[in-house]
Amino acid sequence: MSTQRSPRKNSRSTRKTSSAPAATPTSLFARRINQVAEVLGQILQWQHPADGVLSQWMRKQKNMGGRDRAEVTNAVFDALRHLRRYRYLAESGVGSGTRRLAILGLLNTWDKDVRPALDEGEKNWLEHVLTIDALEMPFAQRYSLPDWLAEHIQSLPDAEQLAQALNTEAPLDLRVNPFKAERDVVLAQLQEGETARYKPVATTHSPWGIRLRGRPYIANWPQFEKGEIEVQDEGSQLLAALVAPKRGEMIIDFCAGAGGKALLIGALMRSTGRLYAFDTSATRLARAKPRFARSGLSNVVPVVINEENDTRVKRLQGKAHRVLVDAPCSGTGTLRRNPDLKWRQHPETIDYYVGVQRDILQRAAKCVAPGGRLVYATCSMLPDENQNQITWFLEQHPHFELMDVNPIIAVRSPHLSMSGPFLELRPDYHHTDGFFAAVLQRKTESA
Repeated sequence: MSTQRSPRKNSRSTRKTSSAPAATPTSLFARRINQVAEVLGQILQWQHPADGVLSQWMRKQKNMGGRDRAEVTNAVFDALRHLRRYRYLAESGVGSGTRRLAILGLLNTWDKDVRPALDEGEKNWLEHVLTIDALEMPFAQRYSLPDWLAEHIQSLPDAEQLAQALNTEAPLDLRVNPFKAERDVVLAQLQEGETARYKPVATTHSPWGIRLRGRPYIANWPQFEKGEIEVQDEGSQLLAALVAPKRGEMIIDFCAGAGGKALLIGALMRSTGRLYAFDTSATRLARAKPRFARSGLSNVVPVVINEENDTRVKRLQGKAHRVLVDAPCSGTGTLRRNPDLKWRQHPETIDYYVGVQRDILQRAAKCVAPGGRLVYATCSMLPDENQNQITWFLEQHPHFELMDVNPIIAVRSPHLSMSGPFLELRPDYHHTDGFFAAVLQRKTESA
């Protein structure tokens, strides 16, 4: 999409003046409530992911400015994060429940007071709900979780802290392409000029990451156009440190998706060897191709594979030095970015993912050479998709052994330490998305 605008005329005499009256604060507030309610009404049908519904709605708003778009987006996602609690509060009002969700979302995110746009009944309702103490609500309602997910979260350490963190807005993380640039150089560039207002800082754990405040449109930044930066959560970046690729190796990214992790792995290989980017979706790999082109890498081979009995996968059996499986999962570790996921997932969905993950793990394991490494990862917080999968896999595949992630991750992130053998990242502990990873090594023939 072009970011260029038509040149404006400088002459005051040729500029047309609109005959429409300037919007009064009350009409602005009313319009904003209606906009947020309209988007929520479409999202809450649960037919499509929230970000896709919102993007489609935004494309139809030809005259909407960037600040207006941000205000609607913030309120919509706030309402989705706190949906169960807001719905409980909305029950005591009258009229459209979706409108009351919009009011609560704007009240929590907007720097303006929406009350002038409310009728007397809505004002009375709002004054009442503002006196309700959320701490007196049950855990699932307080943190807006479905019962089944609340039960899982409560089984984890520091459950209240974790649930609260999952309801906050995630920052925007960039990842520097180490094949083309150095983080310190790019960071110094971003800390000057227009981009300085996003307060760029180096990420704490990833040696390639830069964290920004706000949601800038980076596609027209020169560093992005030159392939020096990509958007990637800090936790996701650390998976490449566990793969620990070396020059000249054969490596497989078994679920490459849009290519974010493959790009970093390929760069750490210094564009040598061969990196197969597998995925069953041609659409996802097509989205990755422009990223591969910008990166300057020549060692990435995108391959669309079949879900079963793919001949290209069979030809690579026992040949790969390292295989990464970033498996399809419930995505519960990404609720800060995708709050609608908790309402579009169900316990039956978790059972489905567990089956898919096991199938992919078994297929990927066959590609690992003796002495090679298999890295299994998810962006889930649920043991059924994480630790329990590794227990099952090792029982089924005694020729693999579990490796401790700590000495491996210490090479790239010396200050990051796990209490056990797995990588378990949490938004409340590490300020990343929730990630799990395990490193498995295939035993040599002699062993």
